[in-house]
Amino acid sequence: MTIREELERREHKNLNPLAAFSDHTMGRPNGDVFRENDVRTCYQRDTDKIVHSKAFRRLMHKTQVFLNPEGDHYRTRLTHTLEVTRISRTITRALGLNEDLSEAIAMGHDLGHTPFGHAGEAALDALMPGGFQHNEQSLRVVDYLENEGRGLNLSYEVRMGIVGHTGSRIPETLEGQIVRHSDRIAYVNHDIDDAVRAGILTNNDIPRAITDVLGRNHSQRIDTLVCDMIMTSREAGEILLSPMVDQALKDLRAYMFETVYRSPVAKGEEGKAKTMLAKLFEYYIAHPEALPEDFLPQMSFEGLERTVCDYIAGMTDNYAVDKYSQIFIPMGWHVRG
Repeated sequence: MTIREELERREHKNLNPLAAFSDHTMGRPNGDVFRENDVRTCYQRDTDKIVHSKAFRRLMHKTQVFLNPEGDHYRTRLTHTLEVTRISRTITRALGLNEDLSEAIAMGHDLGHTPFGHAGEAALDALMPGGFQHNEQSLRVVDYLENEGRGLNLSYEVRMGIVGHTGSRIPETLEGQIVRHSDRIAYVNHDIDDAVRAGILTNNDIPRAITDVLGRNHSQRIDTLVCDMIMTSREAGEILLSPMVDQALKDLRAYMFETVYRSPVAKGEEGKAKTMLAKLFEYYIAHPEALPEDFLPQMSFEGLERTVCDYIAGMTDNYAVDKYSQIFIPMGWHVRG
């Protein structure tokens, strides 16, 4: 018996019957024959594939909420991803579900996010025929764009968890549903932390009706939401919050949209970011020869607009600024005497 088979047997012995067992996976798009000496389950392998991908490394230089903030302690897409992963694993473990699956989904859920956060997403959504959604782009990254255009060939359950972390499609597995909830728990709370750091609000500004339910600081709110989801889900046999806590979280999210997400401080540079990406999009449509060589074959089967969108969506904030500067900003020069 291989180590992988021992791990799979251990899952059946120790996990909740509602868990997604790794040896029951619906497989990978391109098939995958396990090596007899493999020491990892399919979901463990998927996490490793994601962590070693280029798209994952780029997350450290992509905006979460605050564009180009002055300070080292604001969240990025990468730190957001790590927080979602930790929250997901805590809930999954307490419910006896498959931690390896929730970890893989959480690690990959934002791989398709654009530079400049949701400002970049809105820009590409307006430019692309049929629109643009970062969850769909995340699936596209792992299916087609990574690994020199071959994709990462991830398990079905991980792929559907990634595309279902937001939007109308709900993941089929409980682990995927946990990541969907954990994403919201993470970003609402860490965005408060960043907003306090930016001087937009204080913890005392949050309405008393919300703090009386969720808590008055970051750790209290996270603890309340995680513990409530665990206890409520254990009783219900499905992933959900209690009605009172769920409503408080919805009210907190609405408060954040009103006071932070649409605030001049958080969105002061958003118009510039949208204009920058729109100009880059127009430029590469007019000059496809300027695209990197590894993107050029894609035009033959998916068209120029899709290829340009993939290129821009994969940019980090700084890379987008650099490309814009190279193309549109006159460079200094001098004449030799």
